[in-house]
Amino acid sequence: MDAASDPSVNEIVVQAGAQLGKTEVLLNVIGFHIANDPAPILVVQPTGHKGMAETFSKDRLAPMLRDTPCLKGKVKDPRSRDSGNTTLQKNFPGGRISMIGANSPAQLASRPIRIVLLDETDRFPASSGSEGDPIELARKRSATFWNRKILMVSTPTNKGSSIIEERYLQSDQRRFFARCPHCDEAQILEWRNVQWQKDRPETAGYVCDGCGVFWSDAEKNKAVRNGYWEASQNFHGIAGFQISGIYSPWISLEDAVRDFLKAKKLPEMLKVWTNTYLGETFEIQGDGIDEDDIPGKDSFEKEFLPDECVLITAGIDTQDDRLEIEIVGWGRDQESWSLDYRTIYGDPSSPQVWGQLDAVLSETWDHPRGVEMPIRCACIDSGGHHTNAVYVFVKPREGRRIFAIKGVGGEGKPQVGKPSKNNRQSVRLFPVGVDGIKELVYSRLKIREPGPGYCHFPEGRGDEYFLQLTAEKMVTRFKKGYKRREWVQTRPRNEALDCRVYAIAALAIMNLNLNSLANRFAKAAQSEDDEPEIKAEVAEKVSRPSQRPMRRPGSGNFVNSWR
Repeated sequence: MDAASDPSVNEIVVQAGAQLGKTEVLLNVIGFHIANDPAPILVVQPTGHKGMAETFSKDRLAPMLRDTPCLKGKVKDPRSRDSGNTTLQKNFPGGRISMIGANSPAQLASRPIRIVLLDETDRFPASSGSEGDPIELARKRSATFWNRKILMVSTPTNKGSSIIEERYLQSDQRRFFARCPHCDEAQILEWRNVQWQKDRPETAGYVCDGCGVFWSDAEKNKAVRNGYWEASQNFHGIAGFQISGIYSPWISLEDAVRDFLKAKKLPEMLKVWTNTYLGETFEIQGDGIDEDDIPGKDSFEKEFLPDECVLITAGIDTQDDRLEIEIVGWGRDQESWSLDYRTIYGDPSSPQVWGQLDAVLSETWDHPRGVEMPIRCACIDSGGHHTNAVYVFVKPREGRRIFAIKGVGGEGKPQVGKPSKNNRQSVRLFPVGVDGIKELVYSRLKIREPGPGYCHFPEGRGDEYFLQLTAEKMVTRFKKGYKRREWVQTRPRNEALDCRVYAIAALAIMNLNLNSLANRFAKAAQSEDDEPEIKAEVAEKVSRPSQRPMRRPGSGNFVNSWR
C-alpha cells in the first residue's frame, strides 16, 4: 500500500497465498485514485466478459463504491439514463476504470492508461489472441505517463513457469520479518518452524528461531503486528513482496496443519496447498518417468477385481485404424487399478468397430462383495479424423455416461470444463485439460507405497504399455518472451497415456466422493454375522449406477453439479 503511493516505485509485484488481501490492495488503489488522484485505470483479470473481470466488478468493486462514503456519487449508477457506465467500464471525474480479460487483445491494445492493475497473472494466457503476451500489451499502454504505476498480484503456480515468481525475482525481493514477543528476534515465518504432536493438529504452534519458545496463534499474530518488510536486493524501480498464509490472522495454525495433512496424501493436492497457502511455486520432481521405474507393476492378479475397488471408468483413444481402451478401477483417495487394456482394430468409420466398443463398455466386473460392477463413465477422444463417428456413437449412450471429449492444452486448465453442444450431432462435448492430468499421472506413477494415489498394474502387462504410458516429458520453452512448460513426445506412440488421461477425466465428470463410497462398501461388509445374500444386496445398492435421468446443466458449473 505504501509502495503504491511512492513516486519512486514504478512497478509492484505481490507473490502471496490465497485470501491474504491481494485483491483488497487493488481495490484500495482504485479507491485512492478515484477520491484523490484521478487517472485512467485498467484492471486486467484472466478472463473478461462473463468471466473474472465481470465477477470482480460486481462482487468487489461495486460494493466498495456503494459503501465507502468518500466515493459515493463519484461513479454514477450504471442503471442511470445518462451514467455512461457499464459493468466493465466506469467513468468518474478526471478518469475512468476499464475491466478486461487478458484473453481480449482488442481491449488490451487501445487507449493510454496510467494505472495498470493485473490480478492473478499466473492464470493469464501465454498470448492474448495472436497479439502476444497480455502483460506486455497492458504495460505498453502506460508508456506515455511519467508517473505510471503497474501493480501485479498472484498466487504462484509451477516453478520455472510462474509469471509472478519471475517478476518477483526481478524486484528488490521484500520479505516480512515478524518480531518474537519473547526475545525480540526478527525472523521470516517458515513452515519448517510450525510444529505439532503427531496426528494432533490442535497442538500446533510456531517455534521461534531465536529463543525456541513455542508461540500460540495469539503470540504469532502479535509477532506479525510488530514486524516489518525488508528487501534482500537493490531497488531498481520494482518493489516485490512475498508472503505466506502463516502470517494470516484468519487462518489458525491448527487449520493450516489439518489442511497440510490432507494435502500431503496426493502430489496434486500438495501442489495446491503449496501455491495457495505458502505462496510458493511447486517444483515437480523430474520432467518424466522411466518405464522401468514404475513401482506398481505386477501388483495384482488380472483375473480378480481388487476388494478396495469401488468405481470403474474407461478412457478410449481414437486412431485411424483402431480404438485403444483402458478400464480403470478406483478406490479410496483415488488409488487406482488398471483392470484391462484392449485394442479394437479396424476403421473407426465402420459400425463393426463401434459395436465391439459398445460390447466392451457393457461388460461388468465381479466384485468380491458379491456384486457385478459396471463401467460407470467413459470418455472417448473426439479429435482426429473420426470426430463425427464418435458423436454418432455417444449420442444414444449419454444416458450411460459415455461422453465425447476434446483435449485442451495449456497450464491451469481444469481437468474437465463445462460441456458444449455446438457440434453436428448436438452431443455434450467436454473440454479436458490434458496437460494438468498428465502432470497428475506422472506424479502418481512415482508414489512408492500403496495407498492414496498409488497406481496398480496387473501381472503380465506388456512392456509396450509402459513405454506408451511414459512416452512424454515436460520441457520448458520460451514463448512470447516468457517461460512456458509443455509436454512433448519422446517416442511415436503414447496411446496408453492418453487413455489413462481420459479415464481420469471420466472420474472427474462423475465428481463422486470415493472415500464415501469406500466407507459404504466397508459398512456393508463389516458384520461377519450377516447372511451372504444380505451383504450382496447391500453391496449392490452401493455400487450400481443411479437410475435417475441425467440432469440438465443449469446456470452453475455442470461438472461440479453432476450426480
